[in-house]
Amino acid sequence: MKFGAVVIGRNEGERLRRCLASLSSAAALVYVDSGSTDGSAKRARDQGVQVLDLDTALPFTAARARNAGFRRLQEIAPEFAYVQFIDGDCELIGGWPEKAVSFLDAHPEIAVVAGQLRERHPEESIYNWLCEQEWHGPAGEVRATGGIVMIRTTAFVAVGGYREDVIAAEDDELCIRIREGGNRVWRLDCEMALHDAAMTHFRQWWRRASRAGYAYMQVAALHGKSSERYFAWESRRAWLFGLWFPLALLSAGLIWGGWAWALWLIYPMHALQKIVRNTGPLPNRAKLALFHVLGHFPETCGQIKFMIDRLLGKQARIIEYK
Repeated sequence: MKFGAVVIGRNEGERLRRCLASLSSAAALVYVDSGSTDGSAKRARDQGVQVLDLDTALPFTAARARNAGFRRLQEIAPEFAYVQFIDGDCELIGGWPEKAVSFLDAHPEIAVVAGQLRERHPEESIYNWLCEQEWHGPAGEVRATGGIVMIRTTAFVAVGGYREDVIAAEDDELCIRIREGGNRVWRLDCEMALHDAAMTHFRQWWRRASRAGYAYMQVAALHGKSSERYFAWESRRAWLFGLWFPLALLSAGLIWGGWAWALWLIYPMHALQKIVRNTGPLPNRAKLALFHVLGHFPETCGQIKFMIDRLLGKQARIIEYK
């Protein structure tokens, strides 16, 4: 087939073996390891895969790993038309590469195509289940996809690949530039891959949500003033519900007391609004609403971290949750 594949990972264990095995139809395959200590790089080499170990002196980001893998892929197989990016904790569904390649062949104006991503074990924890809900997306033309995606190599090269200083939502940022270049982004209504979040603790969920907040503000700083104001609202919303409202409500309660404390009802009302707007069984809508409202607080922490990093001129570092 006329596609190459880039796998990125760090301490993925058995998940990496499954991931690499699911890419047997790729014309060439590169695994990029970001400082694993569990033997992941050796496991990949034992499977006959080309392995690239990232320099540990520089901060790890998914964007940096994907760019490095793409460059190595071009060295060993420069003729491929498409590249499939995938994380080491994912496994492609059989038949996906063929569908993606056929779709891109038939639609030269489309540069990026993804399918439906599913969580492998949504039943193991509420946090895995939340990821399962997050992965669902409408089919058709979309603004952006996630990191599991097949991309036309000419379009990827034309925009210079991923921005390596973007620590999360680097896929959104890439898709923005690809669309600005006149290409389109599409999601097919078919299964693409299984993802294994392996989140079983609240602390993991909190760090992941904090990373999302960092990403909102970082991408908004890059593209928030464009016509579509990408992530501008998500960034402002986190500040409102995660910092300014709590400070205002606390101040009102301390100053006026009594009825002023009732203003905290804004949060259950916000959750109720989400319950009404969401679809599906009521218990599921309630869980989604609860974590959506609660998520504003770690998102704000992530945005504060972004502001501190920017103020101090510090290089962004990935916020890991596993």
